[in-house]
Amino acid sequence: MTTKVQRQSAVAQIISESDVTSHTQLVRSLKKMRIVATQATVSRDLEELGAVKVRTSNGETAYAIPEFEPERIAPLDQLRRVLSEWVADIQISDPIVIIRTPPGCAHVVASALDRSRIEGLAGTVAGDDTMFCVASANYGAKKLAAHLGKLAGIQQQTKAKK
Repeated sequence: MTTKVQRQSAVAQIISESDVTSHTQLVRSLKKMRIVATQATVSRDLEELGAVKVRTSNGETAYAIPEFEPERIAPLDQLRRVLSEWVADIQISDPIVIIRTPPGCAHVVASALDRSRIEGLAGTVAGDDTMFCVASANYGAKKLAAHLGKLAGIQQQTKAKK
């Protein structure tokens, strides 16, 4: 009998090696590894592993498990690429900068921003397609929004929300 830890390790391995788009597909992949699991069990495993759905390069959504590496700093070039690919709009509601992304992408942008440790950013909170960036008090939302807009290549779209 496979333990929960072994099963969840197999789930993480499968997700890291292939685009898993459904619970059914994951149950089948586990079965090939001689691990029996129901869709309900797989659903709980995905939740406990912190799996999220992300949009792949071909437009489908697949499961991914974000790596928690708080000490890994994202290089500025990587941040610029992520922002230019995924940021659709930036607005200000001091001290918060509101960033809109395509559905399922806000957490990717938030993670890149958190790991970038750019000046003026106190932290982020991400939903599905919207994220909040809290500007540090001595930096301000307007300055942070302008900097993020410049990195994303959309500084002309940055606007204040009343």
